[in-house]
Amino acid sequence: MKTTTIILCGGKNLRLGRNKALELIGGKSLIEWVMERLRPLSSQSLVVTAKEKLDLPVADKAEILVDVYPEKGPLGGIYTGLIAAKSSPSIVVACDMPFLNTDLLSYMLELAPGFDAVVPRLARGLVEPLHAVYAKTCLPRMKAQLESNQLAIYPLLKELRVRYVKEAECRRFDPALLSFFNINYQSDLDWANRFISQSLTTGPKPPGKEIS
Repeated sequence: MKTTTIILCGGKNLRLGRNKALELIGGKSLIEWVMERLRPLSSQSLVVTAKEKLDLPVADKAEILVDVYPEKGPLGGIYTGLIAAKSSPSIVVACDMPFLNTDLLSYMLELAPGFDAVVPRLARGLVEPLHAVYAKTCLPRMKAQLESNQLAIYPLLKELRVRYVKEAECRRFDPALLSFFNINYQSDLDWANRFISQSLTTGPKPPGKEIS
């Protein structure tokens, strides 16, 4: 099954201090890692960013979109992508998740019929709305929140028909939950590079880190 894939690249990168989408892991940029993982699922590839980041180097005939609602955070990015999506539902991920699991995302896509969103919910109630599947049926509610400047995604989910994917389900496809590892700090980049280096020599066993 293929669908529209939406990559959110509009963040201000305040914690890292530079455009994380261009940071290198194992010789490839973060945006390249993400697009590579999504390629088997993509019938249409959309990259949503701020207008000052339009020079992002993207491949796979990806289309770069500027936020319809500037400075409105991830919710604005999701809305922008869904408006342009040719498919419903669509996969939505952040640009700083280099170890996405294609099988897990495919499973989430299979769960989507009958729901507005499919969202992982891990231990202790941790919800991952930037590793999710959203249908176009979300758009009216998203627009209402954006226009009232209510930018938090969690309250939005309470208004939608959501299929939450439990941690045990996620671990069937991704035992170490590396799908949810993201880059915020230099230490995250360092860890990811060590992981890639070790994987090339000993196989893909996480070097002492698990996402939980």
